Amino acid sequence: MNEIYDKLKKCTDVCRSITDFKPRVALVLGSGLGQLADEIQIEKTIEYKDIEGFPLSTVQGHRGRFVFGKIGETPVVIMQGRVHYYEGYLMSDVVLGVRIMRMLGAENLFLTNAAGGINRSFQPGTLMMITDQISSFVPSPLIGANIEELGTRFPDMSRIYDSGLQSMIYETAEQMNIPLQKGIYLQFSGPAYETPAEINMAEALGADACGMSTACEAVAAKHMGMKICGISCITNMASGRSEGPLSHDEVQTTADLTADRFKQLIKSCIMRM
Repeated sequence: MNEIYDKLKKCTDVCRSITDFKPRVALVLGSGLGQLADEIQIEKTIEYKDIEGFPLSTVQGHRGRFVFGKIGETPVVIMQGRVHYYEGYLMSDVVLGVRIMRMLGAENLFLTNAAGGINRSFQPGTLMMITDQISSFVPSPLIGANIEELGTRFPDMSRIYDSGLQSMIYETAEQMNIPLQKGIYLQFSGPAYETPAEINMAEALGADACGMSTACEAVAAKHMGMKICGISCITNMASGRSEGPLSHDEVQTTADLTADRFKQLIKSCIMRM
């Protein structure tokens, strides 16, 4: 058996031994959104550290557990904290959580993140619905022997982000009077923030925002046949777009200030899934 699939099966079996809850929607919470998981109707929680072989998040503000419950009538599983490639994990471990949530029954994946703004019309606090992505600057999670149980060798990525879910999110934002931009997200490896030259390159490639997560998760989820949507919170303007140096404190502060309306939008969208 493929080692990656064997690990996925073992981790999934651990989760199944703890709960038989079947989610419809999988949600990955980015920086500043962790409290959302504490505000739902919780059925069960599983700490990452209690799943043998599961990678642990080392980033401040990332709790590190799966939360099972309901948002409205929609059964969800939430990753309250993700792991990142820059933490030193294999890419197969970075996407392990998303794959587990799919194995547990989730059909839709809602990705969120804190991102740097490249589009000059953005400002800190802007919410951007992801319409497409650029993942060329990190290794693909599909490298290696294909796991036929998960998906085809050469999955189509022409429409990673589901158009139906995008329409629903945009309509929901309009009904709630929450401004929502649209744009393309680019994943860099991190952990250093990008240079101004790298941001100019990303702009030339068509990116509106960038970060250190998300795109690899979307590729793994698409490979497994999930419907995907995503929203970035622009927590800072990227290097060369702002006057001062970039810092994680700035990211966390803006994410916290934007969290309430971001959380309300996410909850409302999930209740419609």
